[in-house]
Amino acid sequence: MKDLDRLYEFGVEQFGLKQADRYFDGLIARFEIIARNPWLAPAVEHLLSGLRRSVYFSHSIYYLSDASGIQIIRILGREDVTQALR
Repeated sequence: MKDLDRLYEFGVEQFGLKQADRYFDGLIARFEIIARNPWLAPAVEHLLSGLRRSVYFSHSIYYLSDASGIQIIRILGREDVTQALR
C-alpha cells in the first residue's frame, strides 16, 4: 500500500528506524483490531458510502467493510481528506 510505504519512509527519515518500526507495528496492530471489529470506528458516510475512520495517533485509517473483510482505502495525516479520496 502506497500510504503505508510513504509513512514508514517518512518515519525512518524523521524519527529513526526504531521509532518507525514501532509506529508501523502499531498501525498493523490497529489493522488487526479493525478487521476483528470493523463497526467500532465511526462511519464517515459524507465522504463515501460505507466508509469508516479509525484514528491512530496523528493518522486516520479510512476503510470499507463487508462480509468478506475490510479494505483499507487510505491512511492519511494532515492531507485534505476530500481531495485524497478522489
